[in-house]
Amino acid sequence: MAVTSSNTTTQVADKAPEYEQPLNERMRTFMRLEFLYQQLLYNYEVDATWATRGIISSLLEIMAILTRGDVRSEVHKELDTQIETLETFQSQPEVDSGRLGTILGNLIASRDEIDAIDTAFIQPLKDCEFLSSIKHRSSIPGGTCEFDLPEFSHWLRQPFSRRQEDILGWLEVIQPICDGVTEMLWLIRESAQPTERTAINGMYQHRTQKGASCRLLRVTLPSDSTLYPEISGSQHRFTIRFLEWSTIDTRAVQTGHDVKFGLSIC
Repeated sequence: MAVTSSNTTTQVADKAPEYEQPLNERMRTFMRLEFLYQQLLYNYEVDATWATRGIISSLLEIMAILTRGDVRSEVHKELDTQIETLETFQSQPEVDSGRLGTILGNLIASRDEIDAIDTAFIQPLKDCEFLSSIKHRSSIPGGTCEFDLPEFSHWLRQPFSRRQEDILGWLEVIQPICDGVTEMLWLIRESAQPTERTAINGMYQHRTQKGASCRLLRVTLPSDSTLYPEISGSQHRFTIRFLEWSTIDTRAVQTGHDVKFGLSIC
């Protein structure tokens, strides 16, 4: 199994700041999984015990999400929906058939990987006594330090290659789900292009049309903007307030100026 970091949401210093807001519980779960998975993959490449601790922390949080509900089924359903939608475009002459074929191939491959695991796929991680001991102590502030978990401390002192080998075994359990989420979220983000909107006196309100699919909002601001958005609402209506930030010791306040921004409703 190859482990590669996803560039889907990598932030670049000179890139326009982008803010996202999920509008239903399924999207919230998917985006939390993506967030934790990206942290894990980033730290996987770093030869440092603190990075390895970060991997274990992310892995335990991913396990907590995957054991709370039938996430496997939710990801499978979403992939099925995306595949069915894209297949309807195959006969349209204006569609780039090569690119469409590549995207469909990736989605189908992700779905096939999920089909290959059963509903108890997470059980090997739950049965791992090493991870269970760390999980038990993680609920205590500082509970994973050396004197609390000497076995964990000893493992962290193993060569980088040995730690990576063990981590790879754990990753193989969660990778089909996490890769499927990554592919699917990329496609959802790409499904809508940003349109320019104006927030009057820093406030923008929107009501979606009846029957419209709205799962994710993406707000884009100029790279030199000193504002950030506070988004609230649901798939039926939402409000965006733009706040002026100065320092961590001062409460942010809504700007009184009109704000031009890009909005994607995915």
